[in-house]
Amino acid sequence: MPHADTLFLGGVVYRGPGRGVARAPERLQVAVVDGRIAAIDTDLSAWRGPATDVVDLAGGMLHAGFVDAHIHPIQGGLERLGCDLTSASTEAEYLEVVARHAREHPARSDVSGSEWITGGGWSMSSFPGGTPTAEALDAVVPGRPVLLFNRDHHGAWANTAALRVAGIDAETPDPADGRIERDAEGRPTGTLHEGATRLVSQFTPPTTAEDEHAALLEAQRYLHSVGVTGWQDAIVGSYFGASDTALVYAAALESGELTADVVGAMWWDRDRGTEQVPELVARRDALAARLGPAARFRLSAVKIMADGVVENGTASMLEPYLGPFGASENPRGLPFVGGQALTDAIVALDAAGLSVHVHTIGDRAVREALDGFAAARVSNGWADREAADARRHHLAHLQFVHPDDAARFAELGVTANAQAVWACHEPQMRELTLPVVGAERGAQQYPFASILRAGVGTEGRDARPVLCAGSDWPVSTPDPWQAIHVAVNRRLPADDPEFDPEPLLAHEALTLAEALGAYTAGSAWINGRGPGDPEVTGVIEVGAVADLVATDRDAFAGPAESIHATRCVGTWVAGRLVHG
Repeated sequence: MPHADTLFLGGVVYRGPGRGVARAPERLQVAVVDGRIAAIDTDLSAWRGPATDVVDLAGGMLHAGFVDAHIHPIQGGLERLGCDLTSASTEAEYLEVVARHAREHPARSDVSGSEWITGGGWSMSSFPGGTPTAEALDAVVPGRPVLLFNRDHHGAWANTAALRVAGIDAETPDPADGRIERDAEGRPTGTLHEGATRLVSQFTPPTTAEDEHAALLEAQRYLHSVGVTGWQDAIVGSYFGASDTALVYAAALESGELTADVVGAMWWDRDRGTEQVPELVARRDALAARLGPAARFRLSAVKIMADGVVENGTASMLEPYLGPFGASENPRGLPFVGGQALTDAIVALDAAGLSVHVHTIGDRAVREALDGFAAARVSNGWADREAADARRHHLAHLQFVHPDDAARFAELGVTANAQAVWACHEPQMRELTLPVVGAERGAQQYPFASILRAGVGTEGRDARPVLCAGSDWPVSTPDPWQAIHVAVNRRLPADDPEFDPEPLLAHEALTLAEALGAYTAGSAWINGRGPGDPEVTGVIEVGAVADLVATDRDAFAGPAESIHATRCVGTWVAGRLVHG
């Protein structure tokens, strides 16, 4: 018997979801050899050798590493290194952060573009109507251009200097995929929605490869600190003119600095059609040839942004919005890729062996995406596929899902990708969402339990999970325990300043085992690391890769109201300690 490299003892072990069985944590010990789980039992003292690193869990819990199925790490890292507004929550606090950043980062005559202040992280609910003004920014930074994206990155806040650089005035038309917020006379007020952000962002200094490398490493450090061992980067490629961050990942992997296991979802250019599929396939294959097909960074997915968000009237809805959005030129929202164009894209990508990752907020976007997968199933012969097929299709966000569509996820073999931390009552929900959708649609939000219950039994049959999970960081916190808390309670923690005691649709709550399983095994499968795959993560089973997390408590032992207080105290990737 070999000696273990690492031996975990002194706590409980949550092994992950079984075949259709919600398992509870068990008082077990786990031995790791050469980066894989070698043994699980109640007593593994025989595996202990002179060089074994013995980890005492001190009554805490060991579980599989979290895999974030929808996240933007380089973007999040850049914001942490730029003008980061995420620690503030009011207009006054945002302005204080901007003013301080301007003082600490003065413009330099010898550095081109240094006069710009960029960053983001503000919440729409902090401003009347969700629309901050250029005038407010002008008061603290009058001469330098400022562009700050909001936390969901579907809008941006610009000052007068930035609007002037971009040449935006009352005569500037709205782009086809966005809107300029205006006053009664048609003059821009400082908020830009969706594609209108590009009117200004094209003038900001481009980030360099060095900037993005530093951002990736900062993001990785932060994510490991909250127990995230792998993720799917939801935008890799030419997104609104950004550089190809796949090259940043590849360089970090080759230098030994990338420790996480990552799938990159290549960006689908919504201004083009299926003619771009061969280019995406070529990028995937070229990277696999460079790094190896089983490398810890892979380009195996494509991200399609089907629609926008409800708060600015761009989410694609089956029925018209209420209020001013309903009286606008696009009363049912603004589908970016919808209808036949979306179906054609899904069918072509599926045929090319690529996983399709679709941003869907509105119920029409969800339905049209599911229709696309139904067409691909017929066209491309899904019935003959093995469960471990490389294509792992999923719809992200799912704020509004018509009840008729809940069962279609399991029926079609499409996974629901939950950003559960949004499934609660908070100011943005009360002030910006519910007034424009009404009570009936308001009762169809984030129906994770309905989708999961409709798929009961399917996981045992073909190992395709109905549910996975992610954060969408930097839109919201990347700490999985915060999202799991909301998934189980359907409300924020009681000590959160935005806490509302009324759960959002309590019947859609998940159990702790379901939510934790989605964030580990479900998301690992989405990244090609599930049952039947050569490299299995997301579960604690003999032979699985030792991507593991130790917590300060058994989250199952306390009340549901305290789930958010669970803290990661150690993170291991392939048996290597990367945090704690």
